[in-house]
Amino acid sequence: KAQEIITAGRSGTNNTIIYRYFMDERIERINGAAEYIGARIGGRRPVVGIVLGSGLGKLADKITDPTVIPYREIPGFPISTAVGHKGNFIAGELGGKFVVAMQGRFHYYEGYPMELVTLPIRVMKVLGIQYLFVSNAAGGVNYGFKVGDLMVIRDHINLLPNPLIGRNLEEFGPRFPDMTRPYDLELIKKAEIIASELHIDLKKGVYVGGTGPSYETPAEYKYFRLIGGDAVGMSTIPEVIVARHSSIPVFGMSVITNEAHDDYAEDYVNDGDDVVRAADAAAERMSLLFERLILSL
Repeated sequence: KAQEIITAGRSGTNNTIIYRYFMDERIERINGAAEYIGARIGGRRPVVGIVLGSGLGKLADKITDPTVIPYREIPGFPISTAVGHKGNFIAGELGGKFVVAMQGRFHYYEGYPMELVTLPIRVMKVLGIQYLFVSNAAGGVNYGFKVGDLMVIRDHINLLPNPLIGRNLEEFGPRFPDMTRPYDLELIKKAEIIASELHIDLKKGVYVGGTGPSYETPAEYKYFRLIGGDAVGMSTIPEVIVARHSSIPVFGMSVITNEAHDDYAEDYVNDGDDVVRAADAAAERMSLLFERLILSL
C-alpha cells in the first residue's frame, strides 16, 4: 500500500496529520489480470513469458495443451488492434517448459499509455516468469541485412516514452534500474550455439524503437544508421525496460521484414501487409530457435 498525506493542520500546540491509505490503481489492475489468468491456468507458474510481434504468431501454434484466453476476457487488458496480431494470451507447454505467450502485443501508436502497453509484462512477472522472450518485425537499417534475416537484439536505442516515468512501482523494482545489459548475454550465447547446430544464419544488432505508426523517412533511416542502429521498429523496448526493472532476463529477436534504406527507387512504398507476409515467412525459423532455447533453460 502507498501512503498519502491529504491534510495537515495545527490543533493547539499539536500538529495533526491525517493520512489516507490507498492501493495504487496500477497494482490493482496488474493483480486483477494476474488473478484471472492464474485461475484459468490452474495456478501453474510459467517459466518463460513470450511476446510475439507482427506476423510472428506461428510460435503459439507450437504450444501444446494450450489454454487460450482472448485479451478481451482479461480484466483491465486493452485490445490489440495492430495488423497481424490475433490478441490472445496462451498458456501451455513449449520446449519442455510451461510458458505463457502473447499472440500480439500492445503499441503506443494504438493510443494506449505506456502503463497499458507494458501491463502484460508485469502480469507475467506476478504469474512467476523467470525469463522474457520478445520478438518483432523490423526494418533493416543495416545495409548488410536482407528481408527474412533473423537479428538477435544485443542492445537498443529508445525513441519512445520511457514506461517507468511516473511514481515508481517499488513492488517491482528500483527507481533507477540499470540498463547496461538489457539483453541477457548468456541467452544470446546459447542462441548462437543453437542456431549454428540448426544451420540458421543469425545477425546481431541494435534495435531502434520509435513511436510510429507512420513508417520512417529515408532521412530518418540514415540517421538511425549513423547513430548505431541496425533495425528499426515500433515496439519491444518498453516491454524490455519493464522486464529489466523487475530483473527478468530478456532475449530479443527481430525478423527483418523490409529494407529500411535511404536510397529507394522513386516508386518504392513501404506496405504493412508486405511486412506481415515477410514476418510469416521467417516465423518458422524463429519459432524453432525459440523452442530449442527454451528447452535449454
